[in-house]
Amino acid sequence: MKLLIVEDEPKVAAFLTEGLRSSGYEVDIAYDGELAKRMVFKTEYDVVLLDIIIPHINGYELCKLIKQQQPQTPVLLLTALGTTDDKLMGFDMGADDYLVKPFEFKELLARIRVLARRHSGAIQTRHVLKIADLELDLNEKVARRSGKEITLTAKEFLLLEYFMNNQGRVLSRVNIAEKVWEHTFDTGTNVVDVYVNLLRNKIDKDFDTKLFHTKVGMGYMLKEK
Repeated sequence: MKLLIVEDEPKVAAFLTEGLRSSGYEVDIAYDGELAKRMVFKTEYDVVLLDIIIPHINGYELCKLIKQQQPQTPVLLLTALGTTDDKLMGFDMGADDYLVKPFEFKELLARIRVLARRHSGAIQTRHVLKIADLELDLNEKVARRSGKEITLTAKEFLLLEYFMNNQGRVLSRVNIAEKVWEHTFDTGTNVVDVYVNLLRNKIDKDFDTKLFHTKVGMGYMLKEK
């Protein structure tokens, strides 16, 4: 289970990291809101633990951004701001839970477990495939990248689903034709290349990080780096 701690106070961040890792969690740390934004849109986290008063992008605004683009990601606001108005603001921004410092560590663990179970159940129910900031919702038949919906034809959707189910694996033209078109094309046709290029244009064109890669003489692959 993977957590992201967004906390600009090194001692607090170190305390949380040590305790959560000792409890069996994998933990990443971001000391400011801008770095946290990049991390959360690149990596899928089971829970984000978010302080409010942090540099560059405050916790309220970051929570709002996360929920706009990744509504399924649980956000637990972990802050010294404990008035009713503070809490209402946090929930208005989309926070799933709110815990005021100081707190009992066992209470933090209990709240993380609840949010993580909710997240796991939502993902299983939605049947979402994910790589970097690209999501493919198999129930809604919708692709999204950084929260932006991408219009796909039925065949493009099947092709993307096949790539996302085989992340990091080189797929030959024959593999793709057999799985997506359910037959082997004549070697003289370039229909697979045409469809891969159409899909690549929709998925990668407007983004700095390219997910589709060509392996000359071998085929194509979908990977984060």
